[in-house]
Amino acid sequence: MRNNLYNFTDNQGSFISASAHKFKSLYFPLGNELLMSALSADLHGDIKTGQNSFLMPPVSRIDLSASKFSRNVWIYINKAKIWSATGVSKDLKQIKQDIFTLKAGLLWQKIERVNKTIGLKAEILSFVPASKRAAEVMQVKFTNISSKEVKFTPYAAIPMYCRSADNLRDHRQVTSLLARITLDEFGVVLKPTLVFDEAGHRRNELNYFVLGWDQKRNPPRHIYPTQEMFCGDSGDLEAPQAVLENILPRNENIQGKEGLGGLRFAPVKLSAGASASFTVLAGIQEGKLNLKSLINEFDTCEKVEKALVQVKSNWLKNSQSVNLDTADKNFDNWFRWVNIQPHLRRIFGCSFLPDFDYGRGGRGWRDLWQDCLGLILSGPAAIRASLVNNFGGVKIDGSNATIIGKKSGEFIADRNNLSRVWMDHGVWPLLTLNLYINETGDLDILFEKAAYFRNHEINRARNIDPAWSLAYGNKLKTKSGKIYQGTILEHLLAQNLAQFFNVGSHNHIRLEGADWNDGLDMAKDNGESVAFSAMYAHNLELLAELLLKTGKEDIFVAREIKILLSGINYESIAQKHKILDKYFARVAPVLSGKLIALNARELAADLRVKSGWIKKHIRKTEWLKAGFFNGYYDNKKQRLDGKHGKLIRLTLASQVFPVMAALADSRQIKKILANTQKYLFDQNAGGLRLNTDFGKEQLDLGRAFSFAYGEKENGAIFSHMVVMFAYALYKQGYAQSGWEVLSSLYKMAVNTDKSKIYPCLPEYFNLDGRGMYSYLTGSASWFVLTLLIEVFGVKGQGGDLVIEPKLSAEQFKFSAKIGIQRSFAGREIRVNFFNPQRKAFGKYKIIRFRINSQDLPIAPGARVVVSREVILSLSPHKPNILEAYLG
Repeated sequence: MRNNLYNFTDNQGSFISASAHKFKSLYFPLGNELLMSALSADLHGDIKTGQNSFLMPPVSRIDLSASKFSRNVWIYINKAKIWSATGVSKDLKQIKQDIFTLKAGLLWQKIERVNKTIGLKAEILSFVPASKRAAEVMQVKFTNISSKEVKFTPYAAIPMYCRSADNLRDHRQVTSLLARITLDEFGVVLKPTLVFDEAGHRRNELNYFVLGWDQKRNPPRHIYPTQEMFCGDSGDLEAPQAVLENILPRNENIQGKEGLGGLRFAPVKLSAGASASFTVLAGIQEGKLNLKSLINEFDTCEKVEKALVQVKSNWLKNSQSVNLDTADKNFDNWFRWVNIQPHLRRIFGCSFLPDFDYGRGGRGWRDLWQDCLGLILSGPAAIRASLVNNFGGVKIDGSNATIIGKKSGEFIADRNNLSRVWMDHGVWPLLTLNLYINETGDLDILFEKAAYFRNHEINRARNIDPAWSLAYGNKLKTKSGKIYQGTILEHLLAQNLAQFFNVGSHNHIRLEGADWNDGLDMAKDNGESVAFSAMYAHNLELLAELLLKTGKEDIFVAREIKILLSGINYESIAQKHKILDKYFARVAPVLSGKLIALNARELAADLRVKSGWIKKHIRKTEWLKAGFFNGYYDNKKQRLDGKHGKLIRLTLASQVFPVMAALADSRQIKKILANTQKYLFDQNAGGLRLNTDFGKEQLDLGRAFSFAYGEKENGAIFSHMVVMFAYALYKQGYAQSGWEVLSSLYKMAVNTDKSKIYPCLPEYFNLDGRGMYSYLTGSASWFVLTLLIEVFGVKGQGGDLVIEPKLSAEQFKFSAKIGIQRSFAGREIRVNFFNPQRKAFGKYKIIRFRINSQDLPIAPGARVVVSREVILSLSPHKPNILEAYLG
């Protein structure tokens, strides 16, 4: 592994780095359900609970370390010896003398700086507790490394911004006037009078605090509650006058000013080898603030250590929902970080780390369902209620709410109040629900009931209902005024059937606002997504299969759904539009509330006919002579992929979904593999790019192609689509090609000479191979899913356990035995694969299978099915060992 940035130190994802401070765009996440923090190796970053509640000023990647706002720790010995223990100081000479080390693990970070001239080693530990505290703990330890006594005065300083991220440029100075600062013996509490919003100001209920004490629970000797008092007229937090000139706080007005948690502790004397510790707590709390309770929780070094152990245990447990033993320590440790990324996205959404400076909070609809993929594998029983609840965001017209709040059932039309619909959104709920059903066998969930989301937009945001108001509520009602609830199955039918008729001039499903690629956002009128038409075909077939598995003779749905089952000529675009318009007219603004019975077999047959028609149509019209599929039509109704003059245009997504949907045959898949390797593989970065260089903007398709080539959705190595390509290849039996694609992401991520990131799967790698947008990406869920159920082949099938490995010879490079551990049916199972001859996939069968040292009779083959009853008979108290012998 070429990794000059960090090295793993255990088997729990912990690592060490001597150079992290040199990478100024690096950041580390800390958080729990209440608080989100980001910090760099020199403790820049921010602390917040949401878009409107930042304790420190919000930062993005570009200004992460350029900002003067950081957590800082200073010591004053004399005017010639002043030291920033975080390395953030104007005295660059002093900083260059420091020997730096970073140690970090699953959501904790410790930086160490040793300065022989000063005679001290400083260790600064940072974490957010696993308890229900919206606070970040910073413990500072100074150790005398010299042979003489060292006397110094320690300071801690954290800027207190304490308002909305919007106020960074909107009324920055005016909103500082709202600050009301209270001094406590342990620190500073700042409570603004208002949440400043010109659309409607409201009383602020949040308290922001910075508190501190030494190892004997002594409070700071002096407190600097404003930046002005601490920095002086220079206003420079990197050269604060209070420290440089040893100035005590003045008795002056502190209200309506930029706040600071500036703490000066009593002078310390350390003999050779002795240490002294200080704890600083920074956080946010709504309502009444009980400082005594806060301080009591962390007022000794032992309590801080106990809280840290709890954090480590909590995140280690999350990382072990799927646990690897591949004999490749680096891969197994790296995978731990990938496995917690769905949990990080649940906490941070898509917006609250420095790379995500475009966001305002919350996850999107697509994010919601794809994050659930990983969470289902952690424990499907616990997520059942959430899945049912999530369907409350579906709209009767087949679209949905687009932003998901943190509260259960909190759905928002769009964060920017734009009437916009993404055409792919109907695909993801069924894929996620199908995984849940396979894991549990719980087909009954299809008949659970949920409401439909309702707002001012109707007919897939083509029209506005002027009669709708907030008072009406965000749930669809019947003519009688009752909130309507339909089955989950009905929701799925509405999503997928409406889209079958929602076609453009080439009889493919309309692109609308965009599909999975949000950058395809300029073809609302005439754009079409062939790629996701393939996925809707897949979904219609899958719905038919699930219907028949339920064993129901009839199912009951809203009467209006029957319109989408009308028999017409599917070649006729006009007839399709007529059906869709008729349906829209019947479901807006209310439903009749009447149910009808549909014969399950007849409905399944109708769904299969529709699926088959889409597949046949794509095969007939969109397979190009160049040897790949076209995936899109732009707003001028022009085909995107293919040969344009001397230029080859090829997009990866256009190939992924026909393969995933089993639409492409083996001959086509082989040609797709050859062409993606020829046109999309980047030798420098080491992976597949999202598209070839089109050479110019595509203003009739989307903003994506206005980005610099190799960045984001224009030609980057986009992890999400690369993982899905690997998944699609595995699904169709191309395991070796799938492994080459999947493992390329790992190899790029850990090649830190180029990637310059901590262990994680980033959203994308740019033209230079640099990892961008760390931690918060849906590709992590897909990576975990692909590795578990396709590569190792340990998966559910109607509630039974299937072992169907598609392991390559390369994966047995370090050992002839590799294993994976997961929970299934409430039992911990570890599946070990033995491949003594290190045969490649396709060259071996499972020739022997054992459960807890007992042979299970099998017929040698590619897969073993273990009934749910057998799994439930295993011990619930310890891991159960399953052994598959390959030969």
